[in-house]
Amino acid sequence: MIVNHKLTFARQCITDNQDDRLNKDISMIVIHNISLPPNNFNNDYIEHFFLNKLDIDAHPYFKTIANLKVSAHLLIKRDGSILQFVSFDKRAWHAGKSSFNGKNNCNDFSIGIELEGSDNIPYEIHQYKSLNKVIKLLKSKYVINDIVGHSDISPDRKTDPGKCFEWQKIGINK
Repeated sequence: MIVNHKLTFARQCITDNQDDRLNKDISMIVIHNISLPPNNFNNDYIEHFFLNKLDIDAHPYFKTIANLKVSAHLLIKRDGSILQFVSFDKRAWHAGKSSFNGKNNCNDFSIGIELEGSDNIPYEIHQYKSLNKVIKLLKSKYVINDIVGHSDISPDRKTDPGKCFEWQKIGINK
């Protein structure tokens, strides 16, 4: 259930990496992937990164992202568990420079969902189940017209959710 723009069954980890939406019309879901360090799963580094608490000395890769301030509305872990970092009525910082159907700045009108994963490693069935549950709920609450990958809105710089993401498992053929 969604109450006050938050999933009631998600672990709430509210980040400072958000701001107010100027456009309150949420019409798109953007699916991403993330793993920290790259291709490593089942740790707390993503949460720490989104909360600006990442220990940059824990892995050499972390120094390359030390100054970034990013977030997503949701993170779906490999086991299907869900963390929420930004309420849906707020603007998460997930898309960066982006455009879709002639509209720029997709953060303004989208909900960003990160899957713990990588472009080249298959996602877990638990993630698809959780993602489908979330999509159904979001569609019941907001007028969602598009469900896209980060690569669809930032094709010159992003490839996620990657070739291993099975769009047909969420009922969208690409």
